[in-house]
Amino acid sequence: MNDNVIQFRRPKPPRPPRPRLRKFAIAAVVLTLVIAAWVYFRLFGTPA
Repeated sequence: MNDNVIQFRRPKPPRPPRPRLRKFAIAAVVLTLVIAAWVYFRLFGTPA
């Protein structure tokens, strides 16, 4: 086939937006760790 011929093709369907569940899970884990560290040092912190 000649390379000068235009080939009409269907456009690829758009990808659906990815859920933000992974980012939410990472943020939840980080927040949980910060709260756990705060509680630990609040209860069992170094004596003054």
